Amino acid sequence: MDITKLTSELETILNRLENSEYEINNAVKNISPKNKLSAKNLLRYLIVRTFDLRKYHDNLSDLGISSLRTSEGYVYSNLYNVVRNLKLIQGIPINNIEQSVLPIELVGYKKSKKLLKKNTNKLFKRKQKKHFAEIMVTLPEDASKNRSIISKMANKGMEIARINLGHGNIESWTQMVKYIKEINNKTSHNIKIYMDLSGPKFRTSNIEIRDDNGRLRDKINIRKEEHIVLTKRNTKGKKSVFNKNDEQLEKGEIGVLLHEIIDAIKVGDLVFFDDGMIKAKAIAKTNEDVELKIINCYKSKLSSQKGINIPNSKYELPALTDKDIEYLPFVCKHADLVGYSFVRTKEDVRYLYNELNKLNAGNLGIIFKIENAEAFENLPSILIEGMKREHIGVMIARGDLAVEVGFERISEIQNEILWICEAAHVPVIWATQVLENLAKTGVPTRAEISDATLGAHAECIMLNKGPYINKAIKTLEDILVRMEAHSFKRKNAMRPLNIAIKAMDQLMEPQELLV
Repeated sequence: MDITKLTSELETILNRLENSEYEINNAVKNISPKNKLSAKNLLRYLIVRTFDLRKYHDNLSDLGISSLRTSEGYVYSNLYNVVRNLKLIQGIPINNIEQSVLPIELVGYKKSKKLLKKNTNKLFKRKQKKHFAEIMVTLPEDASKNRSIISKMANKGMEIARINLGHGNIESWTQMVKYIKEINNKTSHNIKIYMDLSGPKFRTSNIEIRDDNGRLRDKINIRKEEHIVLTKRNTKGKKSVFNKNDEQLEKGEIGVLLHEIIDAIKVGDLVFFDDGMIKAKAIAKTNEDVELKIINCYKSKLSSQKGINIPNSKYELPALTDKDIEYLPFVCKHADLVGYSFVRTKEDVRYLYNELNKLNAGNLGIIFKIENAEAFENLPSILIEGMKREHIGVMIARGDLAVEVGFERISEIQNEILWICEAAHVPVIWATQVLENLAKTGVPTRAEISDATLGAHAECIMLNKGPYINKAIKTLEDILVRMEAHSFKRKNAMRPLNIAIKAMDQLMEPQELLV
């Protein structure tokens, strides 16, 4: 592409940004003042990502000009300077660049980096440290009985302790909080407390069946091509019966914790269990039951309390359950951060904020967990609504999200989440199976070391439980110290994003420009 055409096309995109400033100002009018500039940058970024920028990168690089690949945090400033430099090379007067009807508040590279770090420091309430990304670790249930478990984690590098409110009770969580505060008071550690609201539990109910030896088990055997029944009925589970020729004589049976999931399933839907390890298809349905055919099994047993995903269905369920609302006063009293587990829309954000306002919890950090396809598609509007408060972040909950969007798309999706959050200067938590093999067996895989390295592009990385968790924490800290010396965020090709195109329709209504 010759320089004249390159300049003309990029100036067209620049003009599109400038002509949208009134719409942008209107869309962010209710944003927290400290987040308003970041919200404007997010909307500018979404506008730019409706264009295909791939054809410009190589030409700009050949000219020694920014290739637009790293402009998430400072979109308008970067594009303006690119057009300006192209005109300087050609000897075209700079004042030939059209000026916006409205004044545009600029964010440059240094300011964008400063905003992201400032928001991260405020969200995580952190002090100066030797690496940028925080390390979060899920506390095991035994941590409520033994303070040394938490102390050893902190000594290895844990900075945020995650308490999962989906397991345990207020008594055990209170004891964990007590231990954390004691450790903080007696040492130089500054452990923050993150509590996860469980949200609606799409899980199998408790299974209690006898095996061939008469022992009570909490799981049933599953095989490919088998038919099982998912039911609202009160059941402890039932295993399928086969004859000597492996012909199925009776269907297995499994209950669900939430009956609404039966209502949501349609014949033909794919249903996944246990983070996608078991894949089934709905082939028949009544008001109480859904008959499933097992398509694939990567595990031979299905246990109690395992997650259920139906990627193509939308549920008419509130993001906060009655239990979540019951726990909120406890969370607001003791936690620095709360994880919002079932957020899907901006209305869900409003719902949580209304409940927190009742408790005067204005300074509580909010983490929006992006764990299903609907939440990902609505991420821009979730962020715009979320930025009405100061302290927010996003968790890429890659387990459920991978099942929802497909394992082959999870790398693409997690990158898009990183870009969009960087444009909003919103911190990101990289979660699910990070160094999992190391935490469970003491030996890391090469793939998970590479995955943890990619996690350095986020502002926080979450580790789960395991007998070798302290080794995993120390390994992660070493990786972060090494990698953050090499880079801050990364370069991208920037094809048009469908999520950006959809978000523009949702967030910005055309307005007449002020003259």
